Amino acid sequence: MNRYEFNPVILREYDVRGTVGKDLNQQDAIAIGRAFGTRVLRAGGKSIAVGFDGRTHSPSLESKLVEGLLSTGLKVMRIGLGPTPMLYFSVYHLNADAGIMVTGSHNPPDQNGFKMLLSKQLKEGGPVYGEQIKALAAMSAKGDFITGNGEAEKVDVSEAYITRLLKDYQGKAPLKVVWDNGNGAAGDIVTRLTERLPGEHILLYPEIDGRFPNHHPDPTVHENLRDLQAMVEKTKADLGVAFDGDADRIGAVDGKSRILAGDQLVALYAREVLENFPGSTIIADVKASQILFDDVKTHGGNPLMWKTGHSLIKVKMAETKSPLAGEMSGHIFFADKFFGHDDAVYCAVRLISMISRMETSLAELRDTLPEMINTPELRFAVEESRKFAVIDEVKARLQKSGANVNSTDGVRVSTPDGWWLLRASNTQAVLVARAEAKDEAGLNRLKSQLSQQVKESGIAFPS
Repeated sequence: MNRYEFNPVILREYDVRGTVGKDLNQQDAIAIGRAFGTRVLRAGGKSIAVGFDGRTHSPSLESKLVEGLLSTGLKVMRIGLGPTPMLYFSVYHLNADAGIMVTGSHNPPDQNGFKMLLSKQLKEGGPVYGEQIKALAAMSAKGDFITGNGEAEKVDVSEAYITRLLKDYQGKAPLKVVWDNGNGAAGDIVTRLTERLPGEHILLYPEIDGRFPNHHPDPTVHENLRDLQAMVEKTKADLGVAFDGDADRIGAVDGKSRILAGDQLVALYAREVLENFPGSTIIADVKASQILFDDVKTHGGNPLMWKTGHSLIKVKMAETKSPLAGEMSGHIFFADKFFGHDDAVYCAVRLISMISRMETSLAELRDTLPEMINTPELRFAVEESRKFAVIDEVKARLQKSGANVNSTDGVRVSTPDGWWLLRASNTQAVLVARAEAKDEAGLNRLKSQLSQQVKESGIAFPS
């Protein structure tokens, strides 16, 4: 295979992802291996760590990916089945120059993909996304590959990973915790971790099954947390945690079975982090509640609103030397004591540790955050060619009217009632909207403003 052209639909902003057998196949896996392997070598690297999640097609895609990587001459360290954060950890632990994970993350069972990163020890280190993914596709289309004879070895990093997860546990009183793995890739790790973690631990769906027979592993969808809520209530647990399919996103419920959003978790984590890093920058994406930014400021931090997207957040963290960042989606990043990447299992350990150390409850901590009324994330279709143009049109009208606009990522408009957001998705042909207010009347006024702006650009606002 000299030249190979990818179906453009699988070239996403933060990864390569598609439907297996339709627009993503084993030839794509080989080509990704050849292109990314070449990229690693040209950056001065010699070795790469490779992992895969629990989807039924992940082992075969991993095998073909490795075939492509070996054809470039790289040393390939195959860590096997596990969560994406274990792959990130392996890059540090094995002193690898790069990493690539075969995973469909929280997407439907028939989808899969590849997440890539270059080690920070390389000059161009960091997550591979955006234009870098397009560059890999261009290399493949030209057949611009380095050729060589690489070598592969299987390496088990799971025990070292679990030991590292436990390292920062500083709890006092043991807690009762429910863990919902959702049949995702973290099942084995969570099972072994909880055997060594103090307290009582109840596991839901720890069996790794890429068909996700019990519920879909996406903790941002409240329906997917119903079993977790029910088990917390039934067992009178202190809290519950849940993960997405590759365990880089966390969801949580308190002892009263109330769901905590990603931004609420970041606000609580920030209080502990700011004890050790007073005045430091805490980052959250534009979809996060104003409560988070205000709470960070109240506790002596410097809140920074940034663009949505886990790759973009990681880059900004490194730039600002931020010890903590997070997104509404449940991607939460600890550079405080950890590596700065999103690891939901590590976040769970830190949450349990914090509550136990403070000898309080998650419910009590949640109650210290003001109550706000907000919409869920609203997503509505718009032509790919129009989505960014609509944002520009809305921004121009708002600026002309003298509105208070933050244009970090789309438009976030602040009013006495609260705020509303409109942004273009980086991964789909959709616009994303959200609004938050102090009361129902204020929320209705914000939704009316948002709806009017969208309609003025010729887009139907969802009911």
